[in-house]
Amino acid sequence: MRRLLVAGNWKMNASVAMTQSLLSELRAAQIDQCDVAVFPPFPYLTQAAQLLSGSAVALGAQNCATEESGAFTGEVAAPMLADVGCAMALVGHSERRTFYGETDETVLAKTRQLLASKVTAVVCIGETLAERQAGQEEVVVAQQLKLLLEQLNAQQWQHIILAYEPVWAIGTGETATPEQAQAMHAFIRAQLQILGADVAQATRILYGGSVKAANAAELFSQPDIDGGLVGGASLDAAEFLGICRA
Repeated sequence: MRRLLVAGNWKMNASVAMTQSLLSELRAAQIDQCDVAVFPPFPYLTQAAQLLSGSAVALGAQNCATEESGAFTGEVAAPMLADVGCAMALVGHSERRTFYGETDETVLAKTRQLLASKVTAVVCIGETLAERQAGQEEVVVAQQLKLLLEQLNAQQWQHIILAYEPVWAIGTGETATPEQAQAMHAFIRAQLQILGADVAQATRILYGGSVKAANAAELFSQPDIDGGLVGGASLDAAEFLGICRA
């Protein structure tokens, strides 16, 4: 049975005071209905690790480098993330793909780096509005999965979580209907069958796209939706905890 995960992606939003306040509230809430993870910006990871020490809330990073170390000014390597206590890291978020030109090859390289450092890779996939309107959403998502399925084995997939994020529903207030989201999650799970039924059934697939406390229960009740990758709502402790309780 796959356990639900609610993951909060803070994006480029944080301060020392906010990190202290938000994580103190999350820790005090002692959520046990699901797994919980937070993904603060890089400068706040060490503070977050200290605040979350001994709690059940997992710490994640929003990105990592394609290389292990070296002359790559401004980059943050997977071993560094592991060193400061990150259990997870996002890979291939739509904003990274759109604004910074990350390709499927980049996503694979970063995923390999994370797995080598024993950090779970939360790999983001999803289509734009234009691609959905053209009826190409399954083609796009299958292409984004292709290299990962070809190059990584079943054992490595034990440390990968997928996050389906319809790009047209991120930060727009729009949300895929539970039926639309479930249909894509079922399609993604079917793609995983290439690595065997065990991988397909065990891999957690999160929904990311304007998840709120008001719509979380209906989304999470779908058979192939295993929780949410939450953006803006993760910056409000009450709203985020409402999603967790859903």
